[in-house]
Amino acid sequence: MTMRTGHIGLNVTDLDRSLAFYRDVLDFVLVGEGKEEGRRYAFLGDGESLVLTLWEQAGDAYDPGRSGLHHLAFEVDSIERVTAYEQALRRRGVDFAHDGVVAHREGAASGGIFFHDPDGIRLEIFAPSGAEGARVPHESAPTCGFF
Repeated sequence: MTMRTGHIGLNVTDLDRSLAFYRDVLDFVLVGEGKEEGRRYAFLGDGESLVLTLWEQAGDAYDPGRSGLHHLAFEVDSIERVTAYEQALRRRGVDFAHDGVVAHREGAASGGIFFHDPDGIRLEIFAPSGAEGARVPHESAPTCGFF
């Protein structure tokens, strides 16, 4: 059996704020929540399986200069879904790394949007095709590596 990602755990500073973002904006389903040893947490899924666990135990916002998570990417089935998420995120005033849908690299069919959650965690929503001809922010390197 090949190993694959089961779910991702993210430390957040404000569980209520992060839960609203991931549930209400990114459409994750609340599977369960609780409190253990003074730490609140929430399990979020996609309707079939667990995808994220949010742990309210961070004292500060995400620091991209520290070892650990670089970014978290979510795949959707079409570039139209990527664009729909982009519009919803813009209505919420979310901070984007690039303007609009961008290609993953020069000549790629795949592409998406790159943005930050309420704690500054870098996120991506992409589709495997449909971004042909989209702008490439970094000509000689993968887009996802530089935000």
